[in-house]
Amino acid sequence: MSRAPFDAIVALHGARVWRVCRALLDEPDAEDAWSDTFLAALEAYPRLAHERSIEGWLVTIAHRKAIDVLRRRARLVVGEVPERIAPQRGRDLDLARALAQLPERQREAVVLHHLGGLPFVDVALALGSSADAARRASSDGMRRLRHLMGGSDG
Repeated sequence: MSRAPFDAIVALHGARVWRVCRALLDEPDAEDAWSDTFLAALEAYPRLAHERSIEGWLVTIAHRKAIDVLRRRARLVVGEVPERIAPQRGRDLDLARALAQLPERQREAVVLHHLGGLPFVDVALALGSSADAARRASSDGMRRLRHLMGGSDG
């Protein structure tokens, strides 16, 4: 069984990896996490089992890289930091703001399942929970997102 060249993997899955990174991070940090994802994937690609889902594998790496950025940022507390002004990007910015308001577990479940395309079994593995707990967190998160973005559910 022949493998696709790595640049084809990036072209095919880059947008989904970007959505995962951007949902959890601001744009500059998301760019770093996206790059780190593909650097790590490039290094591990030759050892990847053939039957493994490339997309799920990349989404999992992206999630971990985004969490690493969030952890590093949490350790960097330097007095008063001015609030960054994000460029206006319509609904994408609305979604990013709404996602930021969700509890961490709900945000990660929504990002991994709905933006990353992972099945709940894989979301559960990434979150260290059961598939039912991951499904519930995602459901609660989506209900809250609809409310935050002006929908009728609350």
